[in-house]
Amino acid sequence: MRVTTDLWVSALVRRVFGAGGFAAVVKRGATEAGAVFVLSRGRMGEVALYGPAPQTSYDSAKPDERFFTLLDAGDDSGAFDARLEREKKFDPDIWVVEIEAGAVPVEELLSVKTG
Repeated sequence: MRVTTDLWVSALVRRVFGAGGFAAVVKRGATEAGAVFVLSRGRMGEVALYGPAPQTSYDSAKPDERFFTLLDAGDDSGAFDARLEREKKFDPDIWVVEIEAGAVPVEELLSVKTG
């Protein structure tokens, strides 16, 4: 049985709070299978946007695991908001979760695929 997006996001929020950070669901999407975007804000103003990794990144042995890729990073939060608005227009069922991970690296909270 596949974990619903709603349950997965709830678990992410708990992991972030458990690690001493802060998390908020900015936009709720489709309960069963909405795509998840994570906006990570640092204490010094840096921002990083993570989105679903391409399908080629998934392991056939673990088809239900969610993987993310870093879409963009910088300090212009307006650019990230605009990107998310475009994503919402393309797919209105997306989830947007904003986190401040605190002392824990985002890579410990999300399965991030590189290159």
